[in-house]
Amino acid sequence: MMTSLTSTETMPIAAGDHAAIIASPKVKLRRKGVVIVHPDKKAGETLLAEALGAADSDALHGLLSQLMKASAVGRRPDQGNFSFMVSTLKSIAPRDSLEAMLAAQMLSIHVASMRCACRLACTDDVTQQESLTRALTRLSRTFSAQMEALNRHRSNGACAITVQNLSVQDGGKAVVGHFTQHAGLIAAQPGLVDAVTA
Repeated sequence: MMTSLTSTETMPIAAGDHAAIIASPKVKLRRKGVVIVHPDKKAGETLLAEALGAADSDALHGLLSQLMKASAVGRRPDQGNFSFMVSTLKSIAPRDSLEAMLAAQMLSIHVASMRCACRLACTDDVTQQESLTRALTRLSRTFSAQMEALNRHRSNGACAITVQNLSVQDGGKAVVGHFTQHAGLIAAQPGLVDAVTA
């Protein structure tokens, strides 16, 4: 991997953490591989590694190499797909290596899904339509499963339950407030009082 001394920054379109997006360097495809566009090679690698959830330089370059290969159109890496994948991976903001790998897989599945959708829209052959429909369905299901896996990993397997309507019969008691339950232990927010219905 090489680092370029030119700086071509683009403004982010979506609202979010603008400082992190601007500070994170861009990446370009060149004949020799991926180029991190930042005046200071080490700082550029560090900033990009943090943005992509890579643990170190080896993990960063491995992840970029895999994204480059997944971006290919006609057996050649595509700058547009590659930039999209890196930018989207930054916006997912992986917090560790597992999230980075899962997010990279999700991006690859998304790109493949869009390719299938394009081919499906452009064909009149019934056999190809059926085959592409099956592939698109499988890819969409895989993406949904990956989203669930990412959400489970981020929440450490905890499921949030919200009770919106509660009725208490005469003589019953209710505790009002926010509660968290973990493995049989219920903890209430401090300062909450039992509400007794008459």
